[in-house]
Amino acid sequence: MLIWSILLLLFALIILWRFVFGKIKLRRQLSSFPGPKLDNFLLGNYNLFWTKGKNIPFHIQFPITLLSLATIYREHGLCRVWVAVDPYVMIFSAETIEPILNSHTLITKDDTYKLLHCWLGTGLLTSTGNKWKIRRKMITPTFHYRILDQFLPTFDKNAKILVKNLEEYESEDWIDIIPLVTLCTLDVICETAMGVEIKSQNKNCMDYIQALHEFTNIHLERSMKPWLFNDFIFNLTSNGAKLKRTLSVLHGLTKKILKQRKEELKTSVNNLTDSSIGEKKKEPLLDTLIKHQFQNKDFTDQDICEEVDTFVFGGHDTTSMGICWALYHLGLHRDIQEKVYEELRGIFGDDKDKTLTADDIREMKYLECVLKESQRISPSVPLIGRSCTEDFKIKNYTIPRGTTIMILFYAIHHDPKVFPNPEVFDPDRFLPENCIGRHPYSFIPFSAGSRNCIGQKYAMMELKTIVSRIIMNFEVESIDPPEDILCSFLLVLRPEGQLKLRLKRRK
Repeated sequence: MLIWSILLLLFALIILWRFVFGKIKLRRQLSSFPGPKLDNFLLGNYNLFWTKGKNIPFHIQFPITLLSLATIYREHGLCRVWVAVDPYVMIFSAETIEPILNSHTLITKDDTYKLLHCWLGTGLLTSTGNKWKIRRKMITPTFHYRILDQFLPTFDKNAKILVKNLEEYESEDWIDIIPLVTLCTLDVICETAMGVEIKSQNKNCMDYIQALHEFTNIHLERSMKPWLFNDFIFNLTSNGAKLKRTLSVLHGLTKKILKQRKEELKTSVNNLTDSSIGEKKKEPLLDTLIKHQFQNKDFTDQDICEEVDTFVFGGHDTTSMGICWALYHLGLHRDIQEKVYEELRGIFGDDKDKTLTADDIREMKYLECVLKESQRISPSVPLIGRSCTEDFKIKNYTIPRGTTIMILFYAIHHDPKVFPNPEVFDPDRFLPENCIGRHPYSFIPFSAGSRNCIGQKYAMMELKTIVSRIIMNFEVESIDPPEDILCSFLLVLRPEGQLKLRLKRRK
């Protein structure tokens, strides 16, 4: 017994030594990088993220600190910061971000994405390596432009329902626009990804909607407490039990729809053969995955659910915030809003209920500039993380293996060298003549390279459809000035609190 105890102790000491030695090695390798002075070996640059005397939550202080560092080290395009004992290299210029996003090896998301595995598994968002490449190739045809045009009626139908719901709030001093828009985008993604109408805008599927809300809140709290990253410890907490109940609802709906749709498709399996090959037809992502399973038995129901859940998760939150931020900026700049309205009048004419066509969407050129400028100032996804799985050289710096790379889209979009007066909302920045000579990686709201957003054209079409419907029917006024709005950078750019708009119906 004594011998085993000694051996276990030696084993633990060896693991501890390798851990400490690894961190010391990383400290030495990163010592030449620009960045703040290390405050404490164990706590890292803790003083930057916890400001004494200021009652600011960590998830709000975190982006404030990151943007401050990006400003200080702007000329280098990157900097190093220590979060506890873990090294992070922040990237915030077009020149430094390009080789990372173009790399075919640095495609692994950082460890915080593992907190999503409980719901999403290792779908397209969270997977890496060969699995990610196979899934990406399989799903890409679902977003062919000819198929996207056929999704437009789904976008438009739900946009009209949203407008109808907004009419109920016209007499209010203001409304929080986020919940109503989120229900709309959730209806859209469920119909296009799963092929079902959950009709959340009509107060249906409230248990699923509540589960989505609970998962977001649990994920936020867990992300802010590193000791809860460990599943064993987290499952001992009250949120651990709540998460199990939440996942039961989220997974339950997907599995129920999958079972139902598989039976329907099996009856028409003869239609899946040669006669339809090469023909671009509208079909939900779920159908594409089921058809793949019919031909490849190694592709399981779990694999299908991973991808469907991934698109429901990623496809409603980012687009809803993109719509909300666009409306907020239009509400701040009434002159720009009127220019958008005049463009839309030329498309809709006097018929606000006109059925939108793909050609109509393509004619919304100034609205597209507005949406891009909104994504520049308030990108739906403000940052992403990558795990550095091999030594990687940028400029004269070598980022060592074991480092987390944090790509700060928000800071890149606010680079004053590329966008003078970056806090000024100016859609003319995206007129074709003003984009000439601009670095292609200076504006990347949907990321870039091999891991760019597969649904970026889908998202832009949805944003145009919903925003155009709202502006055709309402004058929008924003209540709070930008300086009064604090934002979180977790997963999506979200205000701390409500996004208040006043609506006045157009005559």
